[in-house]
Amino acid sequence: MMPFYYRKCEVEATAANPIVGSQVWVEDSDVAWIDGEVLEVNGDDIKVLCTSGKTVVVKASSIYHKDTEAPPCGVDDMTRLAYLHEPGVLDNLRSRYDINEIYTYTGNILIAVNPFIRLPHLYDSHMMAQYKGAGFGELSPHPFAIADAAYRLMINEGISQSILVSGESGAGKTESTKLLMRYLAYMGGRANVAEGRTVEQKVLESNPVLEAFGNAKTVRNNNSRCDAKALEDSLCQRVIVTRDETIVKCLDPEAATLSRDALAKVVYSRLFDCFEQFCINLTNEKLQQHFNQHVFKMEQEEYKKEEIDWSYIEFVDNQDILDLIEKVTYQTDLFLDKNKDYVVAEHQALLYASKCPFVSGLFLPSPEESSNKSKFSSIGSRFKQQLQALLEILSSTEPHYIRCVKPNNLLKPAIFEHKNVLQQLRCGGVMEAIRISCAGYPTRKTFDEFVDRFGLLAPEALDRSSDEVTACKRILEKVGLKGYQIQAACRGQLAREVYEGLRQEASSLIIQRCFRMHIARKAYNELYSSAISIQTGMRGMAARCELCFRKQTRAAIIIQSHCRKYLAQHHFINLKKAAIATQCAWRGKVARRELRNLKMAARETGALQAAKNKLEKQVEDLTLRLQLEKRMRVDMEEAKKQENEKLQSALQEMQLQFKETKSLLQKEREAAKREAERVPVIQEVPVVDHPLLEKLTSENEQLKTLVSSLERKIDETEKRYEEANKLSEERLKQALDAESKIIQLKTSMQRIEEKFLDMESENQVLRQQSLLNSSVKTMSEHLSTHVYEKLENGHHVVEDQKATETQTVTPVKKFGTESDSKLRRSYIERQHENVDSLINCVMKNIGFHHGKPIAAFTIYKCLLHWKSFEAERTSVFDRLIQMIGSAIENQDDNDLMAYWLSNTSALLFLLQQSLKSGGSNDATPVKKPPNPTSLFGRMTMGFRSSPSSTNLPAPSEVVRKVEAKYPALLFKQQLTAYVEKIYGILRDNLKKELASFISLCIQIFLRGQWSSVVFPIFSPDGHKILEVAPRTSKGVLRSGRSFSKDSPMGHWQSIIESLNTILCTMKENFVPPVLVQKIFSQTFSYINVQLFNSLLLRRDCCTFSNGEYVKAGLAELELWCCQAKEEYAGTSWDELKHIRQAVGFLVIHQKYRISYDEIINDLCPIMSVQQLYRVCTLYWDANYNTRSVSPDVLSSMKVLMAEDSNNAQSDSFLLDDTSSIPFSVDDLSTSLQERDFSEMKPADELLENPAFQFLNE
Repeated sequence: MMPFYYRKCEVEATAANPIVGSQVWVEDSDVAWIDGEVLEVNGDDIKVLCTSGKTVVVKASSIYHKDTEAPPCGVDDMTRLAYLHEPGVLDNLRSRYDINEIYTYTGNILIAVNPFIRLPHLYDSHMMAQYKGAGFGELSPHPFAIADAAYRLMINEGISQSILVSGESGAGKTESTKLLMRYLAYMGGRANVAEGRTVEQKVLESNPVLEAFGNAKTVRNNNSRCDAKALEDSLCQRVIVTRDETIVKCLDPEAATLSRDALAKVVYSRLFDCFEQFCINLTNEKLQQHFNQHVFKMEQEEYKKEEIDWSYIEFVDNQDILDLIEKVTYQTDLFLDKNKDYVVAEHQALLYASKCPFVSGLFLPSPEESSNKSKFSSIGSRFKQQLQALLEILSSTEPHYIRCVKPNNLLKPAIFEHKNVLQQLRCGGVMEAIRISCAGYPTRKTFDEFVDRFGLLAPEALDRSSDEVTACKRILEKVGLKGYQIQAACRGQLAREVYEGLRQEASSLIIQRCFRMHIARKAYNELYSSAISIQTGMRGMAARCELCFRKQTRAAIIIQSHCRKYLAQHHFINLKKAAIATQCAWRGKVARRELRNLKMAARETGALQAAKNKLEKQVEDLTLRLQLEKRMRVDMEEAKKQENEKLQSALQEMQLQFKETKSLLQKEREAAKREAERVPVIQEVPVVDHPLLEKLTSENEQLKTLVSSLERKIDETEKRYEEANKLSEERLKQALDAESKIIQLKTSMQRIEEKFLDMESENQVLRQQSLLNSSVKTMSEHLSTHVYEKLENGHHVVEDQKATETQTVTPVKKFGTESDSKLRRSYIERQHENVDSLINCVMKNIGFHHGKPIAAFTIYKCLLHWKSFEAERTSVFDRLIQMIGSAIENQDDNDLMAYWLSNTSALLFLLQQSLKSGGSNDATPVKKPPNPTSLFGRMTMGFRSSPSSTNLPAPSEVVRKVEAKYPALLFKQQLTAYVEKIYGILRDNLKKELASFISLCIQIFLRGQWSSVVFPIFSPDGHKILEVAPRTSKGVLRSGRSFSKDSPMGHWQSIIESLNTILCTMKENFVPPVLVQKIFSQTFSYINVQLFNSLLLRRDCCTFSNGEYVKAGLAELELWCCQAKEEYAGTSWDELKHIRQAVGFLVIHQKYRISYDEIINDLCPIMSVQQLYRVCTLYWDANYNTRSVSPDVLSSMKVLMAEDSNNAQSDSFLLDDTSSIPFSVDDLSTSLQERDFSEMKPADELLENPAFQFLNE
């Protein structure tokens, strides 16, 4: 049982004689009822001064008391009125209509007054979401509440439901029905159906049909295509269906005339039923009888539930009217004429077969007629059957009633005609329902409310030693009031007895379950032991068989391997001997042939040398001219100057190397000549290899052609520079073109030099073979040594060069190409292993160093060293993205989310600082000189690229700019998306955790626990100096018992603890402060939306005490923001501006003295007029009896609301929560600009790997 159980006591209201000064209601011919003050009492005559200014004398029996303590905005449920009578009901409806509260309950009956204006804020999807699942009466009266209650009863208890919407024309029945259908479609109409449309779409598509029923008018239809000839034959004949045959009888003129008249009646009744109004009256009376019986039944159930002794209540029944309509006394004259309106089967079949859809639709055959064609029925009998079927359906369902009221006949807003409304209430049965309630026990109050209101009548009854029930009895005895009843207080005992029976039943079930479990477990253990024994034996036997088979197989494999090894070794030795012999013979022949051809080709070296010298001179002249031109460009002076210096130094090195090579060649020729003279044993065989000679000759011609083409290009470059002196705007472009030409010339010269070097190196090898006559094996080892040295330099052959070298006929070159290919494959495999090692390392939580994530820094260093940002194609970025995605699969772990948010944001910052896209489209791309294609050329390039070379770049910083390719830029975008995703996960997790605590804070006042709240008072510096409990109403008896073990302020403390937990988590993982600020700002905005909307939707929350409670909670949040400091809290406190201003308004004592300008300018400047009006009209105070704002302020608000009524957006007074990403990459980079990664320490696990030694640099 709940700790608070409100029990009602019913006291029968008895008429009391008015006294002078009493406020009463008297009848008025203009406004039905008018209030006034009693001036004089003369026996049965009462003199009353009306508020209209006139004085009237009325009888005491015709006046009613006025409730002076009724709230100005009325009550939601009129059963809560202190005086339940016609003027009280009418005044309550008028008060609520004035503030656009058009819905009011009378028990479970909803009264809807048509406002004749659009109120879209009452019917949007947000409002439907508020009423979804809410208890009946918990929120303000609304058709959504009726629809939700019917829907819940139908779904949960399986009881068929019906909702009856009634009212006169213009009262809003159609609109109310559409609202009900819209809500029911919203609740259960989202599932797809077979036709491809949802139930909601089908229901809403019926709105035009409802409009047609509500606004039907008579329209003539002249499109009938009935066959006139067939119609005439049908009117002149009659078909009689007997048991054995069908007889066709011709009619005389008189019978044919009657048949024609009957058909006319039927057609007229199908279109414009003259019998319609009479049938409508019968229907209304039947429904009214059903309504009265339902209200009487609900009243009886209420008394039974409250255990109140009751007797039969007399109420006016309309059975006499129904008997009058249904049992009419017939006269003998024209007695049978009442049955002449029956439908002739032939006529109906003929009209149903019409080609006009409208006519055929009027004569659809009924199931009864299809089963028995010989039976006829009249219009009255059909209507009576349909009405009886309707009442049977209503009797089998749980009814709900909505009474629609038209406030005025002008159909205009803000006009309330009292007499018109009162007449509708009487005709709609509302006043009859109130009269039935008054016939029983109409005045119902809780014990504490009764003591609070009537305690002044018996002050001695307010003894603190007695409880509320005893005090109520003493007050009633003191005033001598009879005819009351007090609710029985035996529910607790009955509940305990039921609970004891349920507990014993549950205990017996537990004992039975445990015993059965014991028996089953024992049988299972025995079966399990037997199965284990059998399985052990079978598995042992299978294992022994398997072991024997494996021993045999292993012995056979050993024998086979030794046999195959012997055969393979014998074959390899024979093949090796034959290959060595063949290679020796072939290499000797080729060496001698190439030696002779090279001697002949060496004579042309002089011409090539001269061309080379000329090119070098032209290059020097062109470099000087470029330097002079670049000095004219201030912005490019320094870069071009350094590039020219590099070209000059490279050219000088090339000249020195060429001179050294020339001198070495001369010395080697002389040494070879001397050796040839000293060793005459080796004879020179004048064998000429014509194909090789032709190849060398063609290469020489190509070289000559290349030299001439280079000369032409140089001339063209000079002409371009001369033209550039005339057009200053084209200087930059021509300078870049000239620079590109220089690089091309440099590349061409480098290739020429490599050709020379190749020729010289091959000549040297062949000369040594010829002079020393060494063996083929020694020569092969020598070449292999060169290949190994080439590989050790780290220069690998690209695929294009490898394909070119495989086309040569020299076996030595082919051997080197195959070695390069194998080395390249091993390099790729090592690179994949390095990526795997990196991912396996950073997948773990490797922590932080100096407040910066180690994983992000390690990834960046590896990508920078591997030059992954500059690669056209690479898979390392995809591997990293997949790794991050798999790491954050557990989204509920806030610590894990914070760790990866810190790493991804830091890595994104490093990429933002380093990556830059390529240059403009009109710039000439600077191509990197290709790698040399020969062995000696690569060795020479390796020498030039040594650390002593001037081309070696200076040591770079940790973060440096690089030219990013497409994969790197795509990786940056994907990383940005993951930063936003992880941020959203952390924010939403915090919102979900706080949602339950915020809901508990809202439910504090709905459950009535606010009286036990202790509010802390804080000093200006944030220290708590006092705790104050809210005051209680005067005269209310308190028993002093504790209603709850947990203080309501504990919910606010839970919110603070959740904020502290997430803050500590993000601090421990060094999440950037800008992200922490954004998370808390959006979270505080969510708290503001939830608390503020609860004030506007629940009247029980819009109180003075609730304002004190929420204010205390906001003080806790403000203290938390001060302790968290601006570095992490940011502008979170400003996000609570709506609820802060609303609470500040609620805790003001003298609200009626505040002007409208003071409210909108000083107290609540951020709140809209709709929100202020909502708070002012919902405000009530049961503890301090403070009043809301003055009527003038409310009038000013209503004027502003009326002016802005056409704006649908302004009518919505609720706040919306946002889930957008409130930061950009630039904001993140700006906040992390001060971070220094120069002293960062990489992952210790990778430092032990030799492949990651570059991390120590």
